[in-house]
Amino acid sequence: MEEKKNRNIEGYYDPTASEAIRHASTFGFRPLVYICSPFSGDKEKNLERARAYSRFAVDEGYIPLTPHLMYPQFMNERTERELAMHMDLVILKHCKELWVFGENITSGMQEELDLARKRNLTVKHFSEEKKLLKEEVWIRK
Repeated sequence: MEEKKNRNIEGYYDPTASEAIRHASTFGFRPLVYICSPFSGDKEKNLERARAYSRFAVDEGYIPLTPHLMYPQFMNERTERELAMHMDLVILKHCKELWVFGENITSGMQEELDLARKRNLTVKHFSEEKKLLKEEVWIRK
């Protein structure tokens, strides 16, 4: 027999909504955060750092989006850089915040920063050791 707790407001059996509510109470709301850190240069080291920055975001209660951990799996940076940057900026538009790691700002990171500021996203600057250095909160007038 269907449990009463799995019924929606109209009384119909609705286990999907019930599961969503159960998971929300387990994990709580987690906003999307865009992880902005260098990719070019020492790619192995930069990818290792990006993974650590993403883990840091999870530990802080966010859902990290780190495109440079995903796109190199199936895209060629030399021939598809413009497309990858376009895709990065589309993803960034859905995030609540942009987190910048390190003091070396690459041209791609600058594009991401410019869009975040244009869209009035909160921008947090962290050291490579994940220490918060500065927070920019943009308020549209």
